[in-house]
Amino acid sequence: CINSVPRLTSIPQSIYSLTIKMSMQFNAFDAFEDAKDSKAGNQADNVHVRVQQRNGRKCITTVAGLADDLDIKRICKAFRKNFSCNGALQKDEETNGDVIQLSGDQRTQVMDFLVDQEICHKEEIVLHGF
Repeated sequence: CINSVPRLTSIPQSIYSLTIKMSMQFNAFDAFEDAKDSKAGNQADNVHVRVQQRNGRKCITTVAGLADDLDIKRICKAFRKNFSCNGALQKDEETNGDVIQLSGDQRTQVMDFLVDQEICHKEEIVLHGF
């Protein structure tokens, strides 16, 4: 009964250590895989919808990357009216573009609105946060 159990000493040491190293490798997980999505075009073409935690339960939704030829002020006004929330336009120092800030978590509503109004395609919208 004891002889039927394979002994570790019967396996050559190099094969044994290689087996242990291979079994300890972790699954490779890329947290930024959605940012490198090839079918959505390059990074500049995407509309990024993010949620940022403020304090407590409060959060802010930001919409960045909308095309320059769009009337951003009018879109912000439509967001405020349709979602019953406050909104503001901010200038982004890095990209020198406009960013829409909305109070509350409005990510899915913003995505649905942009697709329904044909402002951009669903593949161009990237949702970030939580």
